[in-house]
Amino acid sequence: MKSIETKTYKVHFNSTGYEALNRYIDDHNFSKVFILVDSNTHEHCLQAFMSQLQSSTTIEIIEIDAGEQFKTIDTCVGVWNALSELNADRKSILLNLGGGVVTDLGGFVASTFKRGIKYVNIPTSLLAMVDASVGGKTGVDLGVVKNQIGVINSGDMVLIDTSYLDTLPQNQLKSGLAEMLKHGLIKDNRYFETLTDLSKLTLNDLDELIYESVEIKKNIVTEDPNEEGIRKHLNFGHTLGHAIESYFLESVNKVQLLHGEAIIIGMILECYLSAELLNFPSDDLDRITKAFNTIYKPVNFNDEDYAPIIELLKYDKKNENGNINFVLLEAIGQPKIDCLVSNELIKEAFQFYNNSIS
Repeated sequence: MKSIETKTYKVHFNSTGYEALNRYIDDHNFSKVFILVDSNTHEHCLQAFMSQLQSSTTIEIIEIDAGEQFKTIDTCVGVWNALSELNADRKSILLNLGGGVVTDLGGFVASTFKRGIKYVNIPTSLLAMVDASVGGKTGVDLGVVKNQIGVINSGDMVLIDTSYLDTLPQNQLKSGLAEMLKHGLIKDNRYFETLTDLSKLTLNDLDELIYESVEIKKNIVTEDPNEEGIRKHLNFGHTLGHAIESYFLESVNKVQLLHGEAIIIGMILECYLSAELLNFPSDDLDRITKAFNTIYKPVNFNDEDYAPIIELLKYDKKNENGNINFVLLEAIGQPKIDCLVSNELIKEAFQFYNNSIS
């Protein structure tokens, strides 16, 4: 599979990726190679990765706990301390082997340790392959509020090995699929329709679809690396989706949602808002809602949930001058940024969602 080239790095796939990584490590004469894993990737992915790594350079493993709740500055401090204690210097490199938490946090750790060391992302979840590992966004959560602390700084390479997907449970695969569905809605109806017809997909198809999803995101990020315009399209479904994810993370009486599970709800809600505000076609709203509710389990919202979720919207990174800015759709493939939405209409969207799953 042909590598995808950005302005500053390449995304390599499968065996080509390991060949490129081994050449890269040899060429740069690193003082030490550090591999960041979480408890899951340490158990399920590290051995396979190490069997492909060919280097005489000293290799050290740093492990963090698995889960969004550990995507924090405290975890970063632990990794920074581990790097220091293991004598990392500015000629060291950090290889981030894991899902979105490991790639986001590891990229931030590398970007800030000794004012920056080189890093490479090796995403092991579908979500990280199509989203977290591309575009240079790094960072951590602030409390339960998503991705408030970080920098935009790309690694030197991304290595996508789709064999790691064999280690994932179905709910994690579906979480990653949500971002791919988003790419279809903001860019390409044909791609979206292919993804919703899961019964016809094979593993070979999945490789090609991942490739196409990475291409979609790469093209957007290349045009707008600092999120001043078109890159905001990638936030479709995320304004409400992130607020829902944060709310369920902090609520003791709620079952925590995976990122993609929250984003799917966010996309249904924001498709409804699009229909109300931008004349997004009602047939497409119904088609999207039905498809998503077929693939993903329903989540029940009560009247008392609305206010705290709406309150969390104020932390969204797209906000400016006190306004909560949504990305909505005029049509599939036609996003519109900086849309203002009333709280009453947001509540109507939740009622629409509740009705769709009843």
